[in-house]
Amino acid sequence: MSALPPSRVLRLAVVGHTNTGKTSLLRTLSRDPEFGEVRDSPGTTRHVEGMKLSVGEAGLIEIFDTPGMEDGIALLDYLDTLGRPGERLDGPDRIQRFLEGPESQRRFEQEARVLRTLLGCDAGIYVVDARDPVLSKHRDELAVLASCGHPLLPVLNFTHSHEHRINEWRTALSRLGLHAMVEFDTVAPQLDGEEQLYDKLALLLDAHASTLRAFKQDVAEQRRNRRLDALGLVADMLIDVAALRLSAAPAAEALEATAKEIRRLARNREDRCIDALLKRYNFRSSDFPQHLLPLQGERWEMDLFHPQALKEFGIHVGKGLAAGAMAGATVDLFTAGISLGTATLLGAAAGGLWQSAEKLGRRLVGRLRGFQELTVDDGVLRLLAMRGLALIAALERRGHAAQGPIQIDDLLQEQASALRKDKLPNALAEARANPEWSTLADHYQPSPRRSQAVKELSRDLDANRA
Repeated sequence: MSALPPSRVLRLAVVGHTNTGKTSLLRTLSRDPEFGEVRDSPGTTRHVEGMKLSVGEAGLIEIFDTPGMEDGIALLDYLDTLGRPGERLDGPDRIQRFLEGPESQRRFEQEARVLRTLLGCDAGIYVVDARDPVLSKHRDELAVLASCGHPLLPVLNFTHSHEHRINEWRTALSRLGLHAMVEFDTVAPQLDGEEQLYDKLALLLDAHASTLRAFKQDVAEQRRNRRLDALGLVADMLIDVAALRLSAAPAAEALEATAKEIRRLARNREDRCIDALLKRYNFRSSDFPQHLLPLQGERWEMDLFHPQALKEFGIHVGKGLAAGAMAGATVDLFTAGISLGTATLLGAAAGGLWQSAEKLGRRLVGRLRGFQELTVDDGVLRLLAMRGLALIAALERRGHAAQGPIQIDDLLQEQASALRKDKLPNALAEARANPEWSTLADHYQPSPRRSQAVKELSRDLDANRA
């Protein structure tokens, strides 16, 4: 990227007490789970790290992660001793004298790194652990930071915790003259949290308001694009599974083997979709390990084809084979009632008058020979859709500093009412009649109509957003 004029480069220092989530904030803003080191222990960051965010040629933001301040009370007392008799130093001059003195290399080395970084930036983002009580050390720390003469924007972190003290912190910060602040939980940020952050910074930094507005707009656009891409991944998976049909000889052993194969293909297709969703939101497979173990008896881990998995979410399984041990595989009754005497129908199929001889002629002949075609039950398709939408919702609400595994149980229940319907979306119904649409089958054929069906289904899924 070409160099930008200095006025268009916004430099921000992320500052605050130890273990408040400063590195976590940068991970979430950059969507980089590998940035820095995050641990539940004080003083993890011992040096200054930086990153750059850009939006085309609209502007560049440089953000610096600083060590936690550990002894603001003693430092404030020490700063008061730096003025010579009759000398009146303003805040920045007093900080500069401290940085040129010996204590900046000894007792207050950690704080000196923070202040030196803040002096070289346009503003500071002061990260607060909203679960902490407001103590004297916080007030003195803020007084020291304010002496640098740059705007400070407090960010209240961990606001989703039941132990938060948001009102207490808002009152304390206002008494210190910090009236602009933002709530931003770095583990579970609200959907518009970043936009609010850039809005508040624009209020404090008028010279960089255009850059910050560009970032706000880009964040919203990228969030929408991620969702559309994710819905497309789920829709493509559903089309694949809906169109999948396998032919089986009429013997019980052959039917059971074919049902087992169709279940394996569907499970593997869902796993590939999950991996793609995690990658699209820049999360790791280790963040969501449950889907690798299709067990019975738990919500997401529950076996996809077990009748109880469908019953628990109010989805009714179809009749026939799907109601028994072969749950999820339904005999296709497409050619029900056809007999050896239907020469006219067979002739039409062979001549291509009924869709295409290649697609249906062989199926009709197979059916006449006693073969049956198995597909995935409608109820299983609904459960697949619910699980895909629940995972998207979880990824949208997860910050890249989160350490625990992704949980979707509650979100799965949120999706249930929207997708518990008697009729499948038109795109899935059409996929049923076009087995060549399934990439899981040997006879897959790329089709512009299939691509259009994926887009239509994506829109239907978006309309069902909980």
